[in-house]
Amino acid sequence: MLEVDVRHRFGDFALEAAFKAETRTITALFGRSGSGKTSLVNLLAGLLTPNEGRIAVDGRVLFDSASGVNVPPNKRRIGYIFQESRLFPHMNVRKNLCYGRNLLPAAERRIGFDEIVELLDLAPLLDRDVTHLSGGETQRVAIGRALLSSPRLLVMDEPLASLDAPRKNEILPFIERLRDHMDMPVVYVSHALEEIIRLSDTMVLLSGGKVAATGPVEELTARLDLYPMTGRYEAGAVLATKIAEHDDKFGLSYLDFAGGRLTVPRVDLPVGSGIKLRIRARDVSLSLHRVENTSILNTLFGTIVEINDQGGPQLDIALLVGESRILARVTRKAASLLSLEAGKPIYALMKAVAIDRRSMGRSGSLSRVAETEKPAASDH
Repeated sequence: MLEVDVRHRFGDFALEAAFKAETRTITALFGRSGSGKTSLVNLLAGLLTPNEGRIAVDGRVLFDSASGVNVPPNKRRIGYIFQESRLFPHMNVRKNLCYGRNLLPAAERRIGFDEIVELLDLAPLLDRDVTHLSGGETQRVAIGRALLSSPRLLVMDEPLASLDAPRKNEILPFIERLRDHMDMPVVYVSHALEEIIRLSDTMVLLSGGKVAATGPVEELTARLDLYPMTGRYEAGAVLATKIAEHDDKFGLSYLDFAGGRLTVPRVDLPVGSGIKLRIRARDVSLSLHRVENTSILNTLFGTIVEINDQGGPQLDIALLVGESRILARVTRKAASLLSLEAGKPIYALMKAVAIDRRSMGRSGSLSRVAETEKPAASDH
């Protein structure tokens, strides 16, 4: 468990964050630039000292202002991966990987060298000069070096921010592999919602230095009241699904979830695999009746449960489809023509090719994150 309850002031900016993360997967810190994400992880790592509060990992207190505990950064056993790799340029890949590991007594080396080399596919790079690595290769080495220090907590501060789209797509599967194979809590910082959805099960949403909400990614992304912080343009629902079958003839996969079945372009995973996917609100159309003879392959029946009207030309509609929430964005005129209101039955239509593949990732066990000072996300 990661326990955080800290307060710190940086000039005119005040950071107040309190949450608990019971997880062996990835807890995401999400928020816009300037929301306090990097400041918070620097407090976790001991690079900054809070004015007051408490930080503990698996019961080991790292900071407690009340009792005077403040473990130095080099003794906190936190692996920190920065936006820049910060590899040692005078060492090759092998020596960079072993740097932190060699500083540990043999009895404290809980993670094997060969295990990390295989996990991150580093064998072809071991004898290479780090100045001759691509951006993606460099970050894989940085991740490996942090892991080989046998940390109790791994912190990743926007590790993909400096990479272009192809390099990001190269690294994401390795981070997923890390999540699935390493028994270690990970705090992942990003302002890219597609990364958060793909990698994490739980999210801590920061805004203006405060924790605005915590909870499962599926719940927070479907909350209309959080759009000012998550970004209205990127608004959409995240669904936990399972691959029911593949259609080899047409290159499609059928995904079941608590609300029906979705047709998507083929997912190269075995039948039975859990998949998280995002359906953007702007890609969902609404109809009062089932539409036949159309190219749209996904039609789901649900009930309107909430309408977010901010006074502009568009409205955001939340639907309950089975046990899942799906969001739709329609014009005010369309809402008027259809007489949309809470409680009204409705059909949601989605093109298979519109499903956001960038956010699609394996679905792990749902982590539980409870904020200590605010109601849980599901209470709103």
